Amino acid sequence: MPSVLQPLQHQLDKHLPRWFDWVQLTRFDKPVGSYLLLWPTLWALWIAGNGQPSFANVVIFVAGVFLMRAAGCVINDFADRHIDGHVKRTHDRPLATGRISAKEALLTFAALVALAFILVLFTNTFTVLLSVAGLALASLYPFMKRHTHLPQVVLGAAFSWAIPMAFAAQSSELPAVVWLLYIANLSWTVAYDTVYAMVDRDDDLKIGVKSTAVLFGDLDLAMVATLKGIAVFSLLLAGNQLALSWPFYLALLLGSLFLGWQVWNIRSRERSICFATFRQSHYFGLIVWLGIVAHYLLT
Repeated sequence: MPSVLQPLQHQLDKHLPRWFDWVQLTRFDKPVGSYLLLWPTLWALWIAGNGQPSFANVVIFVAGVFLMRAAGCVINDFADRHIDGHVKRTHDRPLATGRISAKEALLTFAALVALAFILVLFTNTFTVLLSVAGLALASLYPFMKRHTHLPQVVLGAAFSWAIPMAFAAQSSELPAVVWLLYIANLSWTVAYDTVYAMVDRDDDLKIGVKSTAVLFGDLDLAMVATLKGIAVFSLLLAGNQLALSWPFYLALLLGSLFLGWQVWNIRSRERSICFATFRQSHYFGLIVWLGIVAHYLLT
């Protein structure tokens, strides 16, 4: 921690000795997952608002992204509390070590969800109703790895649900293009979360945890590339339907090159390289959002 923040850390350690356990549980110290959820949400807000989304919706959805991602991490760790101790990457998590109890984790999850729901109440009835389905998807995902090799698909469905919610809040309707954006984000999410699962694949095989990385096996790179291709093609169709201009297509080209480089980069399937590549994944979402913003600014 930078020296300027050390007095704050000292006070927190003194008065709230477990404060960093809660930070680790909610992953507020690791915002990459929030960025992966944030950029597609902003795609939807900017498109639904024709480049001028309401300030209130931007604040509501940005705050909601960070709250719901934190809630998702908490319920994920609750579901995996008996598994994480057997996985190299997760063995020191607060629930796995007992530094935070299962009851405390559930109360934290409930509090985060309640705060996110309060934010949604400032939108409209349509968005509130959609948020219930989003919560169900987010709560379901952590338990799917025990029953199916496709938990990444459930995660993709949950992460993509912010797209129809953003359209509902901004324009009170769900045009057909929403589902092209949804498919694009779902495919991209399954791709990058498969790369993430490749980090833990050896441990998962030993303890019987299921994932797309386990399911795809030696075809993992081909499937990741295919899923990314579906994402790009879906965005291409969406851009055509929306009559987006050259800044969007330039951004999509740059984003496609970035995705291709990622697939090449993980060809060794080495654990640390896969993890580093996953952490960079959100840049694709950022590039696409910048292309959307540039379209509305320049046309």
